[in-house]
Amino acid sequence: MPDTSEPDVPVTLKEPADGTPDVVADEPALARACERLAAGTGAIAVDTERASGYRYWPKAYLVQLRREGSGTVLVDPIALEGRLGPLQDVLNGEEWVLHAASQDLPCLAELDLVPGSLFDTELAGRLAGYERVALGTLVEKLLGYHLEKGHSAADWSKRPLPVDWLNYAALDVELLIPLREKLEAELDAQGKLDWARQEFEAVRTAPQPPPRTEPWRRTSGIHKVRTARGLAAVRALWEARDELARKRDRAPSRVLPDSAIVNAVLAEPKSVAELQALPVFGGRVQRRYTGNWFRHLQAARQLPRDQLPNPAQPNDGPPPANRWADKDPDAAARLAAARAGLAKIAEHHQLPVENLLLPDLLRRTCWRPPEDRTLEAVSAALAAGGARPWQVELTAPVLVEALQATA
Repeated sequence: MPDTSEPDVPVTLKEPADGTPDVVADEPALARACERLAAGTGAIAVDTERASGYRYWPKAYLVQLRREGSGTVLVDPIALEGRLGPLQDVLNGEEWVLHAASQDLPCLAELDLVPGSLFDTELAGRLAGYERVALGTLVEKLLGYHLEKGHSAADWSKRPLPVDWLNYAALDVELLIPLREKLEAELDAQGKLDWARQEFEAVRTAPQPPPRTEPWRRTSGIHKVRTARGLAAVRALWEARDELARKRDRAPSRVLPDSAIVNAVLAEPKSVAELQALPVFGGRVQRRYTGNWFRHLQAARQLPRDQLPNPAQPNDGPPPANRWADKDPDAAARLAAARAGLAKIAEHHQLPVENLLLPDLLRRTCWRPPEDRTLEAVSAALAAGGARPWQVELTAPVLVEALQATA
């Protein structure tokens, strides 16, 4: 069980202990930095800064590294134009320590930087039973330091990067190694260290998710649009915006907010002037594009019926759980029994139930159980759905019993 005692007043860290590191932005500086990293020992703390709210592509605009005996290194992959061979030689195949690793690994893989193994401090905190697992919260709770935050949503594509941003970035890796040591000791004491290692490896080896089908359906506020013709208009504006955002490397929301797309569809403007009279579209920048937006709205209005989208969102999984009682009462009974059983296991082991078994996998298993509902068959179904061995061992016996439930 994690320590829940009140900590002493935390010490606020506003800058790294060794001062603000210089940014590595050319090949000679990279060579020197890699020599330092190679001379260090143990795992390597890794983090990245992206510009998700500003740029279209989720690339890394800064890579932060720290290793015992090496200090902190800040690398600008944009200035280096991908010439990161020496860094790949040092980092690839080593153990990395990251916080919320799944957020950073894709953009690091684009730079051909790949860990040999990893320790995820956020995931470790969840498995250890901490309710709040933000980096600053865990550092304060376990190490007694308060990190100065505030630049996580900044435009990291900006150059030059301000000193206070660099301090923020460096502090994100300053304490990752000692935090890892604390969490590893807790997991070991709780008998969960092997569980954590299985989870870390699953994160490290997870394939890239396939592209979303009909991603335009995720437009915020689309629930207000209730006709197939209206959905076609949302699709047309979303796709036009995406094309422009991609070309300009701008976050789509900065090209045209979702709310503006939905408002335009609902308002059904009959001319460019009517479109410009709507919020957002009359702005100085937007007025240059309103003709383009209007053409796409017009094209959607003229589509043949057989080219209109289906109002029902495609879904290869089970229906929403709140509809199960009507569609399949026995499946609803199975899900209720399974949820109750998993909640008891999660409480006993001080785990979030979603870390015990993915909710989607639970729903799929209860909606269409294996024909043979033995322990072996249920265990195989869970493993095929991506459950790790420790999860199968804990949950399969409970699910075997739950899958016998009827309405």
